[in-house]
Amino acid sequence: MEFSAIFTPAPEGGYVAFNPETGTTTQGETVEEALKNLQEATELYIEEFPLSVTGRALLTTFQVSAHA
Repeated sequence: MEFSAIFTPAPEGGYVAFNPETGTTTQGETVEEALKNLQEATELYIEEFPLSVTGRALLTTFQVSAHA
């Protein structure tokens, strides 16, 4: 199965990795470590809660005014 991964810098260093299809979230000191941890967390999740994924998540960007 193929899943999506979103990485954001963690305030304390390293990266937070998020999988939108399952909601699994983890972290690592590097992108590679965060991805490995996310793969493991997602595998454990789908063992417990089987999925029937019909598509991949769509990632886009948007802007808001600085005064919002």
